[in-house]
Amino acid sequence: MPDNAAEVTAAGIARLAGVGRAAVSNWRRRHADFPKPVGGTETSPSFALADVERWLRAQGKLAEVPLRERVWQQIAGHPAGAVAALVHAGCALLLVRERPSGWLELTAVSDERMAELLPTALEEVLTLRFGIERAVPTPPPTELAPSVPLLRAVTELAAEAGARQAFEFLLGRHLDANPRQYTLTPPGPAALMAQLAGPARTVLDPASGTGALLRAVAEPAALYAQETDRDLAALTALRLALHSGAEVRARVGDSLRADAFGQLTADAVLCHPPFNERNWGHDELAYDPRWEYGFPARTESELAWVQHALARLRPGGTAVLLMPPAAASRRSGRRIRADLLRRGALRAVVALPAGAAPPYGIPLHLWVLRKPAAGAPASPELLLVDTAEHTDTGRDKLDWPAVHTAVLDAWLPFDKHGTVAEQPGAHRSVPVIELLDDDVDLAPARHLPPPAAAGGAEELAGVRDRLTAVLRRTAELTPLPARPAAHTEPARLPGVTVGELARTGALELRTGGSGTAGGYVTAGGPLTVRGAVTVLTEQDVLTGQAPSGSLPEGTGEEPVLVRTGDVVVPVLGGGSIARVVDEATEGAALGRNLQLLRPDPAALDPWFLAGFLRGTANNRQASSYASTATRLDVRRLQLPRLPLADQRRYGERFRALAEFEEALRVAGRLGERLVRGMYDGLTDGTVEA
Repeated sequence: MPDNAAEVTAAGIARLAGVGRAAVSNWRRRHADFPKPVGGTETSPSFALADVERWLRAQGKLAEVPLRERVWQQIAGHPAGAVAALVHAGCALLLVRERPSGWLELTAVSDERMAELLPTALEEVLTLRFGIERAVPTPPPTELAPSVPLLRAVTELAAEAGARQAFEFLLGRHLDANPRQYTLTPPGPAALMAQLAGPARTVLDPASGTGALLRAVAEPAALYAQETDRDLAALTALRLALHSGAEVRARVGDSLRADAFGQLTADAVLCHPPFNERNWGHDELAYDPRWEYGFPARTESELAWVQHALARLRPGGTAVLLMPPAAASRRSGRRIRADLLRRGALRAVVALPAGAAPPYGIPLHLWVLRKPAAGAPASPELLLVDTAEHTDTGRDKLDWPAVHTAVLDAWLPFDKHGTVAEQPGAHRSVPVIELLDDDVDLAPARHLPPPAAAGGAEELAGVRDRLTAVLRRTAELTPLPARPAAHTEPARLPGVTVGELARTGALELRTGGSGTAGGYVTAGGPLTVRGAVTVLTEQDVLTGQAPSGSLPEGTGEEPVLVRTGDVVVPVLGGGSIARVVDEATEGAALGRNLQLLRPDPAALDPWFLAGFLRGTANNRQASSYASTATRLDVRRLQLPRLPLADQRRYGERFRALAEFEEALRVAGRLGERLVRGMYDGLTDGTVEA
């Protein structure tokens, strides 16, 4: 095998062939001609990708594998690493987009000659798009030589879907495969931050990460990005250049210690800075001219980023930063907050729901700032917005359209008039003088009047009536007293596993997407945008809710769409849950950590299938345990072998139990809402004692 050949793991082989990892293990045992490991470890060996592809093709197992999957395996198995491969791929895609005829000439020669000619062509295009000083260096022939087969394949992928979509797919797959390596800004908050900044021709992100914030800007003329991680800065520059025709200037370095754009006066600054950094440069930056509003304490790195953003704005320019909630109330930052208020630089603080962005466990804030123009009077009011009501149970349940509407409905009139009508529990423009006390606490929830309790006494009465009706229905659905079985217990009937049923064609198994809803990355299909498709998330299945996720732009893969009669099972957590898809849920995309079982109606009743899948003993014997999680192997779940008529008899009982369970769930939600509303009403005076 050549030294520069790409390698692939067993998991990668499974994805290439569209099978489970167990099938790959079986092939290795049963086929003497299966390629031998060339690297990795004894427990996780790796194989030569070219050898694996030849073997799969000879066995007839590679015919239906999409081109994008083969390209991704070349990226993942690149000898220089996935990041280097992505940078090379991005450079080639940029060349294809900017100089298509030049690329065709390059592809007409041998791989060796192509590696020699590419640097000259890339140097011209990279200099044109990024300037002489740039985050994307021109790779030399020695580095490009192992990548030439990959680059040919990548441009084939671009011919199918476009250069931007191809790179978004490959970068998204890489980010999804390394979730702990990168701090991502999800599409929801990124779009909101760009809208709060307003129309802007020149935009800076001094902690650009993967470029999500700059990518959300509409019709920019120039995008400026700085990132400490050299590899990430290169990927971000390529992503932005492929996304729009704007001038892109990306630099490597720490913006606080080594500002690459010290002379820039941008129209807008968008930033998701690192939180709680103690080593941000406090000792060496004490006399930096950027600290116009006060020298930040060592524990106030976020306020250093705030002042850096203001220093890079033109007078009247807007900065929007994603901030930890503690920055609004820590005593060590009260003097800087006070000066930001007095001089009119801080215009709004928006509390987002918990789960909006990492770290997902806390409700982050957005700070909207404006650089004061010389001689302009300071704004006498600060806008405070709280969007906590627009979430239910975490990031998979965030109602982003409602969050956007709530924030912009408050910000746009406030930005125009300097004040806005108060909406209890949602927003209020607070006189700055009220905030300039000893704490200068800017947390919105502490200054907003409470909303009327659940809409007032009249709405509470409606909730009570609905709860009464549901409780009555619950009583009607309560199962009859259980009777002991007269004969053989179901567990002792001849059984069959789900895996055996799948092999015989009695049902079909499909796996959900590999990303998250509300920041979703799907698992397969053509590179197209399907922003209107809702996603049935793991949380939806666990709570019995309607599909709540969405497929954002640029994920680039075809989701698995559920049909009426499908059975959906969560594979993590160790719970006994199986949901039969109804007509209202049909057409939703299958989310991550979910397995879909599609029974043949001539062989299996879906309610019978779902009911037996929920058996506690069944789940225990089909589960495996890691140090932090339990995983269900759906193929090992068992069903009794019964005629279809008997299956339907069981299915009717299981369907009745499911209706009873749903009625209990609805009653619980209504009861909780009524109790919370009564507590709030009694404490705020909208309900009489």
